[in-house]
Amino acid sequence: MARYGLLIDASKCTGCHACSIACSMYNELEEEVTYNRLEFIERGKYPNAVMEIVPLQCMHCDNPPCATVCPTNATFKREDGIVSIDENKCIGCKYCMTACPYDARQLNESRIPEKCRWCPEMLEAGKQPACSSTCMNEVRLFGKLDDPDSEINKKMAQHEVSQLVTEKGTKPRIYYIKRK
Repeated sequence: MARYGLLIDASKCTGCHACSIACSMYNELEEEVTYNRLEFIERGKYPNAVMEIVPLQCMHCDNPPCATVCPTNATFKREDGIVSIDENKCIGCKYCMTACPYDARQLNESRIPEKCRWCPEMLEAGKQPACSSTCMNEVRLFGKLDDPDSEINKKMAQHEVSQLVTEKGTKPRIYYIKRK
C-alpha cells in the first residue's frame, strides 16, 4: 500500500482558488465549508512588502492528534496513511477540531467535523486528488513517499523543504518548498 504525500511550491501560487473550487465541487461541499484554503500573508514593510500565499489543508499527519483525542475512533489513519473519518461513529464532540494545529476541520450541515480526504476514490483510479489535478501553476505535486523514484521524491531531493508546526510532533505529510 502506498504512503502518500503532497509537495507544495507556494511561490508558484497566484491565489486563483482553483484548488479550493475543485475540492468543493468534487466533494459537493456546502458553500461555507472548505477542505483547503489559501492564507494571504504580508511580509515586510512598504516599499519592500510582499504578499505570500500559503495553501493549507489537513496535513494527513503520521502522528495525527485528531485521531488520538477521538473518543469513538471515528477519526482514524488508513493503511495508506490518509487520515479519515467514519461519520457513523462521530458523536460531534469536536475534540478533533480542537486538537488539530492546522485548523483543518470544518463542520458540515450534520455537524460532523469534516476535512480533506485526499480524494481516495481518485487515487484508487490512478488519478491525482481534485486540488492537485486542477492547479494550472503546478503548485501541488501529489505522490507516493515510499517510492524513491516517484516524482514527488525527485522534486524534494532538488529543493530544501519544510513542514508546518513540526514542534507539535504531528509529522505532517505535506511538504513546502522553502522560498529563497
